[in-house]
Amino acid sequence: MKRKKYIVSMVMVAWAGIVNAADYTNIILVNLDDVGYGDFSCNGAYGYTTPHIDQLAAEGVRFTHFLAGQPISGASRAGLLTGCYPNRIGFSGAPGPDSNYGVHQDEMTMGELLKQKGYATAIFGKWHLGSQHQFLPLQNGFDEYYGLPYSNDMWPFHPQQGEVFNFPDLPTYDGNEVVGYNTDQTRFTTDYTMRSINFIRKNAEAGKPFFLYLAHNMPHVPLAVSDKFKGKSEQGLFGDVMMEIDWSVGEVWKTVQELGIEENTLIVITSDNGPWTNYGNHAGSAAGLREAKATTFDGGNRVPCIVYWKGHTQPGTICNKLASNVDLFPTFAEIAGAPLPQRKIDGVSILSLIEGKSKANPRTSFVYYYNKNDLEAVTDGEFKLVFPHKYVTYGAYAPGNDGKPGKLATVELRASELYDLRRDPGERYNVLHQYPERAARLMKVADEMRKQLGDDLTRVKGTENRKPGLVTTK
Repeated sequence: MKRKKYIVSMVMVAWAGIVNAADYTNIILVNLDDVGYGDFSCNGAYGYTTPHIDQLAAEGVRFTHFLAGQPISGASRAGLLTGCYPNRIGFSGAPGPDSNYGVHQDEMTMGELLKQKGYATAIFGKWHLGSQHQFLPLQNGFDEYYGLPYSNDMWPFHPQQGEVFNFPDLPTYDGNEVVGYNTDQTRFTTDYTMRSINFIRKNAEAGKPFFLYLAHNMPHVPLAVSDKFKGKSEQGLFGDVMMEIDWSVGEVWKTVQELGIEENTLIVITSDNGPWTNYGNHAGSAAGLREAKATTFDGGNRVPCIVYWKGHTQPGTICNKLASNVDLFPTFAEIAGAPLPQRKIDGVSILSLIEGKSKANPRTSFVYYYNKNDLEAVTDGEFKLVFPHKYVTYGAYAPGNDGKPGKLATVELRASELYDLRRDPGERYNVLHQYPERAARLMKVADEMRKQLGDDLTRVKGTENRKPGLVTTK
Protein backbone atom coordinates (compact mmCIF):
# COMPACT_ATOMS: atom_id res chain seq x y z
CA MET A 1 0.00 0.00 0.00
CA LYS A 2 1.36 3.41 -0.92
CA ARG A 3 2.54 5.26 2.14
CA LYS A 4 0.73 8.51 2.89
CA LYS A 5 3.89 10.46 3.65
CA TYR A 6 4.97 10.61 0.02
CA ILE A 7 1.66 10.58 -1.86
CA VAL A 8 1.73 13.31 -4.49
CA SER A 9 -1.55 15.16 -4.36
CA MET A 10 -3.75 15.19 -7.43
CA VAL A 11 -3.63 18.98 -7.29
CA MET A 12 0.16 18.97 -7.52
CA VAL A 13 0.19 16.47 -10.39
CA ALA A 14 -2.42 18.44 -12.32
CA TRP A 15 -0.50 21.68 -11.76
CA ALA A 16 2.79 20.07 -12.83
CA GLY A 17 1.22 18.79 -16.02
CA ILE A 18 0.28 22.25 -17.30
CA VAL A 19 3.61 23.94 -16.56
CA ASN A 20 6.05 24.20 -19.44
CA ALA A 21 8.64 21.44 -19.15
CA ALA A 22 11.35 24.06 -19.73
CA ASP A 23 10.63 25.23 -16.18
CA TYR A 24 11.96 21.91 -14.95
CA THR A 25 15.27 20.11 -15.14
CA ASN A 26 15.00 16.56 -16.42
CA ILE A 27 17.43 14.17 -14.76
CA ILE A 28 19.18 11.20 -16.35
CA LEU A 29 21.27 9.09 -13.97
CA VAL A 30 23.40 6.36 -15.56
CA ASN A 31 24.72 4.00 -12.89
CA LEU A 32 27.07 1.34 -14.20
CA ASP A 33 28.00 -1.90 -12.46
CA ASP A 34 31.61 -2.59 -11.38
CA VAL A 35 33.14 0.14 -13.57
CA GLY A 36 36.48 1.10 -12.08
CA TYR A 37 38.06 4.52 -11.89
CA GLY A 38 40.17 3.76 -14.99
CA ASP A 39 37.51 2.27 -17.26
CA PHE A 40 36.62 5.31 -19.40
CA SER A 41 39.14 6.35 -22.02
CA CYS A 42 39.14 9.90 -20.59
CA ASN A 43 40.48 8.29 -17.41
CA GLY A 44 43.10 6.19 -19.19
CA ALA A 45 41.33 3.04 -20.44
CA TYR A 46 43.38 1.07 -22.95
CA GLY A 47 42.33 -1.09 -25.90
CA TYR A 48 38.98 0.59 -26.51
CA THR A 49 37.52 4.08 -26.42
CA THR A 50 34.41 5.63 -24.90
CA PRO A 51 33.99 8.68 -27.16
CA HIS A 52 30.49 9.71 -26.09
CA ILE A 53 31.32 9.51 -22.40
CA ASP A 54 34.59 11.33 -23.08
CA GLN A 55 32.70 14.08 -24.92
CA LEU A 56 30.30 14.50 -22.02
CA ALA A 57 33.33 14.86 -19.75
CA ALA A 58 34.89 17.38 -22.14
CA GLU A 59 31.72 19.47 -22.12
CA GLY A 60 30.88 18.96 -18.45
CA VAL A 61 32.47 18.19 -15.08
CA ARG A 62 34.69 15.21 -14.36
CA PHE A 63 34.93 14.36 -10.67
CA THR A 64 38.22 12.77 -9.61
CA HIS A 65 37.42 12.07 -5.93
CA PHE A 66 33.90 10.68 -6.08
CA LEU A 67 33.14 7.86 -3.64
CA ALA A 68 30.44 5.21 -3.61
CA GLY A 69 28.55 5.00 -0.31
CA GLN A 70 29.88 1.46 0.09
CA PRO A 71 32.05 -0.70 -2.18
CA ILE A 72 29.34 -3.28 -2.86
CA SER A 73 26.41 -3.12 -5.24
CA GLY A 74 23.26 -3.36 -3.14
CA ALA A 75 24.44 -1.12 -0.32
CA SER A 76 25.89 1.40 -2.76
CA ARG A 77 22.57 1.63 -4.62
CA ALA A 78 20.64 1.97 -1.38
CA GLY A 79 22.87 4.92 -0.47
CA LEU A 80 22.53 6.44 -3.93
CA LEU A 81 18.74 6.28 -3.97
CA THR A 82 18.15 7.45 -0.39
CA GLY A 83 21.02 9.89 0.23
CA CYS A 84 22.03 7.95 3.36
CA TYR A 85 25.01 5.93 4.40
CA PRO A 86 23.56 2.44 3.88
CA ASN A 87 24.16 1.38 7.48
CA ARG A 88 22.10 4.36 8.68
CA ILE A 89 19.06 2.71 7.11
CA GLY A 90 20.05 -0.82 8.14
CA PHE A 91 21.05 -1.88 4.64
CA SER A 92 24.16 -3.95 4.01
CA GLY A 93 25.74 -6.18 1.42
CA ALA A 94 24.24 -7.35 -1.83
CA PRO A 95 20.83 -8.97 -1.20
CA GLY A 96 20.21 -12.05 -3.30
CA PRO A 97 17.20 -14.14 -4.28
CA ASP A 98 16.48 -15.39 -0.77
CA SER A 99 17.09 -12.12 1.10
CA ASN A 100 14.26 -10.97 3.33
CA TYR A 101 15.23 -7.29 3.58
CA GLY A 102 15.20 -4.12 1.54
CA VAL A 103 14.82 -0.36 1.95
CA HIS A 104 12.24 0.40 4.65
CA GLN A 105 8.94 1.87 3.48
CA ASP A 106 9.51 4.98 5.61
CA GLU A 107 12.67 5.91 3.72
CA MET A 108 12.26 8.23 0.75
CA THR A 109 13.78 7.04 -2.52
CA MET A 110 14.99 9.28 -5.31
CA GLY A 111 11.91 8.34 -7.32
CA GLU A 112 9.62 9.45 -4.49
CA LEU A 113 11.66 12.61 -4.00
CA LEU A 114 11.11 13.73 -7.58
CA LYS A 115 7.51 12.60 -7.84
CA GLN A 116 6.78 15.32 -5.28
CA LYS A 117 7.41 17.75 -8.14
CA GLY A 118 5.38 15.86 -10.72
CA TYR A 119 8.24 13.97 -12.40
CA ALA A 120 7.65 10.84 -14.44
CA THR A 121 10.08 8.23 -13.13
CA ALA A 122 11.58 5.06 -14.59
CA ILE A 123 14.35 2.57 -13.91
CA PHE A 124 15.68 0.34 -16.65
CA GLY A 125 18.31 -2.11 -15.45
CA LYS A 126 19.49 -3.50 -12.14
CA TRP A 127 17.58 -2.62 -8.95
CA HIS A 128 19.19 -4.47 -6.00
CA LEU A 129 17.32 -2.77 -3.17
CA GLY A 130 15.38 -5.91 -2.28
CA SER A 131 13.68 -8.40 -4.59
CA GLN A 132 10.44 -9.12 -2.75
CA HIS A 133 7.32 -7.40 -4.10
CA GLN A 134 7.18 -4.64 -1.47
CA PHE A 135 10.77 -3.58 -2.24
CA LEU A 136 10.53 -3.42 -6.04
CA PRO A 137 10.64 -0.08 -7.92
CA LEU A 138 6.91 0.37 -8.59
CA GLN A 139 6.26 0.25 -4.83
CA ASN A 140 9.06 2.74 -4.21
CA GLY A 141 8.53 5.79 -6.39
CA PHE A 142 9.01 4.56 -9.96
CA ASP A 143 6.34 4.53 -12.67
CA GLU A 144 8.17 2.12 -14.96
CA TYR A 145 10.62 -0.73 -14.41
CA TYR A 146 12.27 -3.25 -16.68
CA GLY A 147 15.30 -5.26 -15.67
CA LEU A 148 16.85 -7.53 -13.06
CA PRO A 149 16.09 -7.45 -9.33
CA TYR A 150 19.70 -8.16 -8.33
CA SER A 151 23.09 -8.96 -9.87
CA ASN A 152 23.23 -10.74 -13.20
CA ASP A 153 25.54 -13.47 -11.85
CA MET A 154 22.97 -14.61 -9.30
CA TRP A 155 21.68 -17.35 -11.59
CA PRO A 156 22.18 -21.10 -12.18
CA PHE A 157 25.10 -20.54 -14.56
CA HIS A 158 27.43 -18.97 -12.02
CA PRO A 159 30.95 -20.49 -12.39
CA GLN A 160 30.84 -21.50 -8.70
CA GLN A 161 27.28 -22.84 -8.77
CA GLY A 162 27.01 -25.99 -6.69
CA GLU A 163 30.35 -25.31 -4.99
CA VAL A 164 29.83 -21.95 -3.29
CA PHE A 165 26.39 -20.87 -4.51
CA ASN A 166 23.05 -22.43 -5.30
CA PHE A 167 21.19 -19.73 -7.19
CA PRO A 168 17.68 -20.24 -8.63
CA ASP A 169 16.57 -19.04 -12.06
CA LEU A 170 17.14 -15.30 -12.60
CA PRO A 171 13.89 -13.38 -13.27
CA THR A 172 13.48 -10.45 -15.63
CA TYR A 173 10.80 -7.98 -14.55
CA ASP A 174 8.57 -5.68 -16.54
CA GLY A 175 6.81 -3.62 -13.89
CA ASN A 176 5.78 -6.01 -11.15
CA GLU A 177 5.51 -8.98 -13.51
CA VAL A 178 8.15 -11.58 -14.26
CA VAL A 179 8.40 -11.82 -18.04
CA GLY A 180 11.17 -14.40 -18.30
CA TYR A 181 13.91 -16.34 -16.58
CA ASN A 182 17.62 -16.56 -17.42
CA THR A 183 17.13 -14.11 -20.27
CA ASP A 184 19.83 -13.89 -22.93
CA GLN A 185 21.99 -11.16 -21.41
CA THR A 186 23.40 -10.00 -24.74
CA ARG A 187 20.13 -8.12 -25.31
CA PHE A 188 19.94 -6.10 -22.08
CA THR A 189 22.14 -3.12 -22.94
CA THR A 190 20.15 -2.53 -26.12
CA ASP A 191 16.79 -3.20 -24.43
CA TYR A 192 17.51 -0.73 -21.64
CA THR A 193 18.69 1.85 -24.15
CA MET A 194 15.60 1.57 -26.35
CA ARG A 195 13.26 1.77 -23.38
CA SER A 196 15.14 4.80 -22.12
CA ILE A 197 14.83 6.55 -25.46
CA ASN A 198 11.10 5.83 -25.61
CA PHE A 199 10.62 7.09 -22.05
CA ILE A 200 12.50 10.31 -22.76
CA ARG A 201 10.64 10.91 -26.01
CA LYS A 202 7.21 10.18 -24.52
CA ASN A 203 7.59 12.57 -21.64
CA ALA A 204 9.40 15.31 -23.54
CA GLU A 205 6.66 15.35 -26.17
CA ALA A 206 4.03 15.47 -23.43
CA GLY A 207 5.80 18.39 -21.75
CA LYS A 208 6.34 16.39 -18.56
CA PRO A 209 9.57 16.48 -16.53
CA PHE A 210 11.21 13.09 -16.10
CA PHE A 211 13.74 11.20 -14.04
CA LEU A 212 15.43 8.31 -15.86
CA TYR A 213 17.54 5.90 -13.83
CA LEU A 214 19.49 3.83 -16.37
CA ALA A 215 21.21 1.11 -14.34
CA HIS A 216 23.08 -1.12 -16.78
CA ASN A 217 23.96 -4.66 -15.63
CA MET A 218 27.28 -4.38 -17.37
CA PRO A 219 30.20 -4.74 -17.02
CA HIS A 220 29.43 -6.95 -14.01
CA VAL A 221 30.21 -10.57 -14.83
CA PRO A 222 28.98 -12.57 -16.66
CA LEU A 223 29.90 -10.21 -19.47
CA ALA A 224 27.53 -10.11 -22.42
CA VAL A 225 27.49 -7.96 -25.53
CA SER A 226 25.30 -7.72 -28.62
CA ASP A 227 26.53 -8.77 -32.05
CA LYS A 228 26.96 -5.14 -33.09
CA PHE A 229 29.89 -4.75 -30.70
CA LYS A 230 31.20 -8.29 -30.37
CA GLY A 231 34.90 -8.44 -31.25
CA LYS A 232 35.17 -4.70 -31.84
CA SER A 233 37.70 -3.76 -29.16
CA GLU A 234 41.36 -4.58 -28.58
CA GLN A 235 40.64 -5.62 -24.98
CA GLY A 236 38.45 -8.61 -25.61
CA LEU A 237 34.93 -9.02 -24.30
CA PHE A 238 35.35 -6.44 -21.54
CA GLY A 239 36.32 -3.78 -24.05
CA ASP A 240 33.42 -4.76 -26.32
CA VAL A 241 31.02 -4.34 -23.39
CA MET A 242 32.41 -0.91 -22.52
CA MET A 243 32.06 0.19 -26.13
CA GLU A 244 28.41 -0.86 -26.11
CA ILE A 245 27.79 1.02 -22.87
CA ASP A 246 29.32 4.10 -24.48
CA TRP A 247 27.04 3.62 -27.49
CA SER A 248 24.08 3.49 -25.12
CA VAL A 249 25.07 6.76 -23.48
CA GLY A 250 25.51 8.30 -26.92
CA GLU A 251 22.04 7.21 -28.05
CA VAL A 252 20.42 8.66 -24.94
CA TRP A 253 22.33 11.92 -25.31
CA LYS A 254 21.47 12.14 -29.00
CA THR A 255 17.78 11.74 -28.20
CA VAL A 256 17.94 14.60 -25.70
CA GLN A 257 19.59 16.79 -28.33
CA GLU A 258 17.10 15.87 -31.06
CA LEU A 259 14.17 16.74 -28.79
CA GLY A 260 15.61 20.16 -28.00
CA ILE A 261 15.70 19.59 -24.23
CA GLU A 262 19.45 19.52 -23.69
CA GLU A 263 19.58 22.81 -21.80
CA ASN A 264 17.13 21.57 -19.20
CA THR A 265 18.41 18.01 -18.86
CA LEU A 266 21.07 16.98 -16.35
CA ILE A 267 23.09 13.85 -17.22
CA VAL A 268 25.15 12.01 -14.59
CA ILE A 269 27.30 8.94 -15.29
CA THR A 270 28.86 6.97 -12.44
CA SER A 271 29.40 3.44 -11.07
CA ASP A 272 28.18 1.56 -8.01
CA ASN A 273 31.68 0.47 -6.88
CA GLY A 274 35.13 -0.37 -8.19
CA PRO A 275 36.12 -3.27 -10.44
CA TRP A 276 35.99 -6.95 -9.50
CA THR A 277 39.61 -7.55 -10.38
CA ASN A 278 39.90 -11.22 -9.49
CA TYR A 279 37.96 -11.83 -12.72
CA GLY A 280 41.07 -10.83 -14.67
CA ASN A 281 40.38 -10.05 -18.30
CA HIS A 282 36.64 -9.81 -17.56
CA ALA A 283 37.21 -7.02 -15.04
CA GLY A 284 38.05 -3.35 -15.26
CA SER A 285 40.77 -1.16 -13.83
CA ALA A 286 41.08 0.77 -10.58
CA ALA A 287 43.76 2.90 -12.30
CA GLY A 288 46.42 2.28 -9.66
CA LEU A 289 44.16 2.77 -6.65
CA ARG A 290 44.60 0.20 -3.89
CA GLU A 291 42.56 -3.04 -4.02
CA ALA A 292 39.10 -3.15 -5.65
CA LYS A 293 35.42 -3.88 -5.11
CA ALA A 294 34.39 -5.14 -1.64
CA THR A 295 37.21 -3.28 0.11
CA THR A 296 37.21 0.21 1.58
CA PHE A 297 40.55 1.08 0.06
CA ASP A 298 39.90 3.52 -2.76
CA GLY A 299 39.98 0.87 -5.47
CA GLY A 300 36.65 -0.22 -4.00
CA ASN A 301 35.00 3.12 -3.25
CA ARG A 302 36.44 5.68 -5.67
CA VAL A 303 34.51 5.58 -8.94
CA PRO A 304 34.25 7.73 -12.05
CA CYS A 305 31.61 10.44 -12.14
CA ILE A 306 30.80 12.76 -15.04
CA VAL A 307 28.10 15.44 -14.93
CA TYR A 308 26.84 17.35 -17.96
CA TRP A 309 24.20 20.08 -17.95
CA LYS A 310 24.36 22.37 -20.94
CA GLY A 311 24.52 26.01 -19.92
CA HIS A 312 25.32 25.14 -16.31
CA THR A 313 28.49 23.03 -16.41
CA GLN A 314 31.65 24.68 -17.63
CA PRO A 315 33.27 22.65 -20.44
CA GLY A 316 36.37 20.75 -19.43
CA THR A 317 35.97 21.23 -15.69
CA ILE A 318 37.84 18.82 -13.44
CA CYS A 319 36.64 18.78 -9.85
CA ASN A 320 39.04 17.34 -7.27
CA LYS A 321 36.78 18.07 -4.30
CA LEU A 322 35.42 15.23 -2.19
CA ALA A 323 31.95 14.00 -3.21
CA SER A 324 29.87 10.83 -2.98
CA ASN A 325 26.98 9.12 -4.68
CA VAL A 326 24.91 9.75 -1.52
CA ASP A 327 25.20 13.45 -2.44
CA LEU A 328 23.19 13.06 -5.63
CA PHE A 329 19.91 12.74 -3.70
CA PRO A 330 20.05 16.23 -2.11
CA THR A 331 21.59 17.66 -5.29
CA PHE A 332 18.62 16.51 -7.35
CA ALA A 333 16.31 17.82 -4.64
CA GLU A 334 17.86 21.27 -4.90
CA ILE A 335 17.72 21.26 -8.69
CA ALA A 336 14.09 20.15 -8.77
CA GLY A 337 12.99 22.27 -5.82
CA ALA A 338 11.78 19.14 -4.05
CA PRO A 339 11.56 19.01 -0.24
CA LEU A 340 13.96 16.63 1.48
CA PRO A 341 12.63 13.92 3.78
CA GLN A 342 12.12 14.73 7.44
CA ARG A 343 14.41 11.85 8.37
CA LYS A 344 18.11 12.62 8.55
CA ILE A 345 20.21 11.92 5.47
CA ASP A 346 23.99 11.97 5.00
CA GLY A 347 24.25 13.47 1.54
CA VAL A 348 25.02 17.14 0.87
CA SER A 349 24.14 19.01 -2.30
CA ILE A 350 27.06 19.27 -4.72
CA LEU A 351 25.24 21.63 -7.09
CA SER A 352 27.87 24.28 -6.34
CA LEU A 353 30.58 21.91 -7.62
CA ILE A 354 28.55 21.03 -10.70
CA GLU A 355 28.20 24.73 -11.47
CA GLY A 356 31.94 25.24 -11.07
CA LYS A 357 32.08 27.45 -8.00
CA SER A 358 35.76 27.25 -7.22
CA LYS A 359 35.56 28.01 -3.49
CA ALA A 360 32.74 25.58 -2.79
CA ASN A 361 33.55 22.57 -0.62
CA PRO A 362 30.22 21.09 0.52
CA ARG A 363 31.56 17.72 1.70
CA THR A 364 34.30 18.00 4.31
CA SER A 365 34.52 14.33 5.29
CA PHE A 366 33.42 10.85 4.32
CA VAL A 367 33.28 7.71 6.44
CA TYR A 368 33.94 4.29 4.93
CA TYR A 369 31.59 1.72 6.43
CA TYR A 370 31.46 -1.88 5.24
CA ASN A 371 29.93 -5.22 6.19
CA LYS A 372 26.99 -4.75 8.52
CA ASN A 373 28.36 -1.79 10.47
CA ASP A 374 32.17 -1.70 10.42
CA LEU A 375 33.72 1.77 10.36
CA GLU A 376 36.94 1.00 8.49
CA ALA A 377 38.22 4.43 7.44
CA VAL A 378 37.56 8.17 7.28
CA THR A 379 38.81 10.90 4.95
CA ASP A 380 38.70 14.65 4.54
CA GLY A 381 39.64 14.42 0.87
CA GLU A 382 43.31 15.05 1.53
CA PHE A 383 44.19 12.48 4.18
CA LYS A 384 42.64 9.12 4.91
CA LEU A 385 42.80 7.36 8.27
CA VAL A 386 42.29 3.60 8.03
CA PHE A 387 41.43 1.62 11.16
CA PRO A 388 42.44 -1.96 12.00
CA HIS A 389 40.22 -4.43 10.20
CA LYS A 390 40.22 -7.61 8.14
CA TYR A 391 39.76 -7.28 4.39
CA VAL A 392 39.86 -9.25 1.20
CA THR A 393 42.98 -8.70 -0.87
CA TYR A 394 43.24 -9.24 -4.61
CA GLY A 395 47.04 -9.34 -4.58
CA ALA A 396 47.72 -12.71 -3.00
CA TYR A 397 46.87 -14.77 -6.08
CA ALA A 398 46.77 -14.30 -9.82
CA PRO A 399 43.34 -13.29 -11.13
CA GLY A 400 41.08 -15.63 -13.04
CA ASN A 401 40.25 -15.27 -16.72
CA ASP A 402 37.47 -15.69 -19.26
CA GLY A 403 34.63 -15.43 -16.75
CA LYS A 404 36.10 -17.48 -13.93
CA PRO A 405 37.27 -15.81 -10.70
CA GLY A 406 40.69 -16.13 -9.17
CA LYS A 407 41.33 -16.95 -5.54
CA LEU A 408 41.08 -14.30 -2.84
CA ALA A 409 42.80 -14.03 0.53
CA THR A 410 41.77 -12.37 3.77
CA VAL A 411 44.40 -10.28 5.51
CA GLU A 412 44.36 -8.02 8.53
CA LEU A 413 45.46 -4.45 9.05
CA ARG A 414 46.58 -4.60 12.68
CA ALA A 415 47.15 -0.91 13.41
CA SER A 416 45.72 2.35 12.12
CA GLU A 417 47.44 3.91 9.12
CA LEU A 418 47.25 7.39 7.63
CA TYR A 419 47.64 8.08 3.92
CA ASP A 420 48.29 11.40 2.21
CA LEU A 421 45.96 11.03 -0.76
CA ARG A 422 47.36 14.15 -2.42
CA ARG A 423 50.69 12.40 -2.98
CA ASP A 424 49.77 8.78 -2.46
CA PRO A 425 46.35 7.96 -3.95
CA GLY A 426 47.36 4.30 -3.99
CA GLU A 427 47.43 4.26 -0.15
CA ARG A 428 50.86 2.66 0.06
CA TYR A 429 52.77 4.78 2.59
CA ASN A 430 51.75 5.18 6.22
CA VAL A 431 52.45 8.77 7.33
CA LEU A 432 50.66 8.58 10.68
CA HIS A 433 53.72 9.68 12.64
CA GLN A 434 54.43 12.56 10.28
CA TYR A 435 50.94 14.08 10.52
CA PRO A 436 49.56 13.21 13.97
CA GLU A 437 47.39 16.36 14.02
CA ARG A 438 45.61 15.30 10.82
CA ALA A 439 45.04 11.83 12.23
CA ALA A 440 43.60 13.33 15.42
CA ARG A 441 41.26 15.53 13.42
CA LEU A 442 40.01 12.57 11.42
CA MET A 443 39.61 10.53 14.59
CA LYS A 444 37.22 13.17 15.92
CA VAL A 445 35.10 12.77 12.79
CA ALA A 446 35.11 9.00 13.23
CA ASP A 447 34.20 9.22 16.92
CA GLU A 448 31.25 11.48 16.14
CA MET A 449 30.02 9.06 13.50
CA ARG A 450 30.41 6.16 15.91
CA LYS A 451 28.09 7.99 18.30
CA GLN A 452 25.52 8.34 15.53
CA LEU A 453 25.76 5.04 13.66
CA GLY A 454 27.90 2.84 15.88
CA ASP A 455 30.81 0.67 14.87
CA ASP A 456 30.97 -3.10 15.15
CA LEU A 457 34.78 -3.04 15.05
CA THR A 458 35.01 -1.05 18.29
CA ARG A 459 31.75 -2.44 19.69
CA VAL A 460 30.08 0.95 19.85
CA LYS A 461 26.31 1.06 19.53
CA GLY A 462 24.89 4.00 17.59
CA THR A 463 21.89 6.12 18.53
CA GLU A 464 20.64 7.01 15.04
CA ASN A 465 20.51 3.69 13.19
CA ARG A 466 17.22 2.90 11.49
CA LYS A 467 15.78 -0.48 10.66
CA PRO A 468 15.69 -2.00 7.17
CA GLY A 469 12.48 -3.09 5.57
CA LEU A 470 11.66 -6.73 6.27
CA VAL A 471 9.44 -9.01 4.21
CA THR A 472 5.77 -8.79 5.09
CA THR A 473 4.39 -10.35 1.89
CA LYS A 474 5.99 -12.69 -0.61
